[in-house]
Amino acid sequence: MNKADVLLGLQWGDEGKGKIVDVLTPKYDIIARFQGGPNAGHTLEFNGIKHVLHTIPSGIFHPTAINIVGNGVVIDPVIFKKELDALTNMGVDFKSKLLISKRAHLILPTHRLLDAASEASKGKNKIGSTLKGIGPTYMDKTGRNGLRVGDIESPDFKEKYNVLVEKHKQLLAFHQYEYNLAELEPAWFTAIDALKQLTFIDSEHYVNDAIKKGKKILAEGAQGSLLDIDFGSYPFVTSSNTVCAGACNGLGIAPNKIGGVIGIFKAYCTRVGSGPFPTELDNETGEKIRQIGREFGATTGRARRTGWLDIPALKYAIDINGVTELMMMKADVLSDFANIDICTHYIHRGERIDYLPFSIEPSEVTPVYETVKGWNCDLTKLTAKEQLPKELSDYVKYIEKAVGVPITIVSIGPDRTQTIHM
Repeated sequence: MNKADVLLGLQWGDEGKGKIVDVLTPKYDIIARFQGGPNAGHTLEFNGIKHVLHTIPSGIFHPTAINIVGNGVVIDPVIFKKELDALTNMGVDFKSKLLISKRAHLILPTHRLLDAASEASKGKNKIGSTLKGIGPTYMDKTGRNGLRVGDIESPDFKEKYNVLVEKHKQLLAFHQYEYNLAELEPAWFTAIDALKQLTFIDSEHYVNDAIKKGKKILAEGAQGSLLDIDFGSYPFVTSSNTVCAGACNGLGIAPNKIGGVIGIFKAYCTRVGSGPFPTELDNETGEKIRQIGREFGATTGRARRTGWLDIPALKYAIDINGVTELMMMKADVLSDFANIDICTHYIHRGERIDYLPFSIEPSEVTPVYETVKGWNCDLTKLTAKEQLPKELSDYVKYIEKAVGVPITIVSIGPDRTQTIHM
């Protein structure tokens, strides 16, 4: 039986999923995004040009693949239109190969205002939202108030929009938040008209039909497993299910139709925004990783927090996703280090454990490290696994042994060509 593969991040997002989807797309007929929205920033580099996608699947630059924005995604029409304009400027023909689920929810200008009002009211307890309106949109979805892509085709679309906006205005008044909605609405309605050029589909029928016809499908996740609304470091998480099960909800495919699960992780760890981060290096070493790795958010430009690889967290993500193969990104960033630390366990309430407990706040867990020898050489020009320095091969083997899953790709630079198949 034909099945869909799932590709997702195993850390706090920013693992390099966009690059890997781009590398793997030639093997697939369909690339489908299943959750998240423009809070994602998938960066792809090829032919010396850097591209950042937020909502559109990362297979869009390949001539043949169909790209689907699934029902689990939330869409900001304004940001979506900007992405389409950028593709048009590059001569990418997207009309024939970009499809949008009618069940995907729309982010309204007032959702973004609510996001900003909510973060402002939290003061120092803020969760580090990207302020893209993601949370309020998912809240309307679960609160059964949402506006969906399929509603755009309805004759009373404007009326439905106005009803929701009135609800939002009451909430904004409660927050005593100053805003000017009249400034934001024209661009939003212009972008809605731009969306109408695209094909809206009943994505669950489309995807299941494609599976029956033997098409190869890759479900592309956004953010990372440790930001999952259920399994992440709550409340410092995103508003959707970023784990493998989210592909079932976000595309309408049954669990028994999931094939391979590809887990992407960095050779170290990063985190954007607030929340616990056991292996964080708030020192010169952390700053060095940040500068070499250009660790600044693709969506917000914010500096990412950096730290050593966390094996208990990685094992946890592998378990809840059923990962069948791993891909390690940014090995080149650690090239300047004589020694590299790996977190193998935590001390949790006086006990040594190798799993992720309910709370990973600094008061609850202290990381236990093992030091390994660094490779201390430039990797970026290498082309085959035989050329990898012994220390890097040892690092790969160490991780494989610790987590029990093979690493099939090691990335040694941002370009699609800087990819070593193991």
